[in-house]
Amino acid sequence: MLEGKTILLTGGTGSFGQKFAEIALGEQPKAIRIFSRGELLQQQMSEKFGDNRLRFFIGDVRDKDRLYRAMVGADITVHAAALKQVPACEYNPVEAIQTNNNGAINVVNCAIEAKVSKVIAISSDKAVHPVNLYGMTKGVMEKLLVQANV
Repeated sequence: MLEGKTILLTGGTGSFGQKFAEIALGEQPKAIRIFSRGELLQQQMSEKFGDNRLRFFIGDVRDKDRLYRAMVGADITVHAAALKQVPACEYNPVEAIQTNNNGAINVVNCAIEAKVSKVIAISSDKAVHPVNLYGMTKGVMEKLLVQANV
């Protein structure tokens, strides 16, 4: 499924992104674009993998223009960027909404505009009957992605 494809991975330097990249590189993609805010983590990931198929883009899913630039030419987008720490989301609700929901809206709109054929989003079991803001934002993200398929 990934052979010869260009993949954009938002939140690519997180724990999911690191493992995804490790596994996906074995599937012979053309390129994996790692999109994240952390320049140090990108440098460490570059050194860890040492694979020129990994391309690094510093950016935030809140910035639609930068996200679009990274997404143009991608065949598949894997959306893993999110604020994930429950206490951080509770204490910073606007930030959680801006990243987890507005960021998802940007992913959807950029994917449509860039004609990306497949978008896969990473959610959480906390989105089912949410009892905290993190779960609520992930539930909304799911609804946004499902509706985008319509």
